[in-house]
Amino acid sequence: MLERLFLLLATLFILHAAFSTYDHLSHLKSIGKPEGALPYDIILEAVIGLAMGILGASLNAAPLKEVTWSSEMKTRSIDEMDARLGFANYINRGRKFLS
Repeated sequence: MLERLFLLLATLFILHAAFSTYDHLSHLKSIGKPEGALPYDIILEAVIGLAMGILGASLNAAPLKEVTWSSEMKTRSIDEMDARLGFANYINRGRKFLS
């Protein structure tokens, strides 16, 4: 529940920062200053939204799976792992089968 709240707040922060940026740039254009730095509150709002989005996505992610050999062997048998199908020679079998 908390992770979804973080994601929702992050989305709102980012959208508000985007609207504030558009508003600020249109204000600069209307007074004849086409270039100017963004105010720090807009930058801070975007950075906070990014941090909250990363935190919410991290908390919302599924738990990590083990990737060790021992955890893989818990789900498989030795016959599946040591079948060595790469060494099978099908040419000899085909000659005996077709003759």
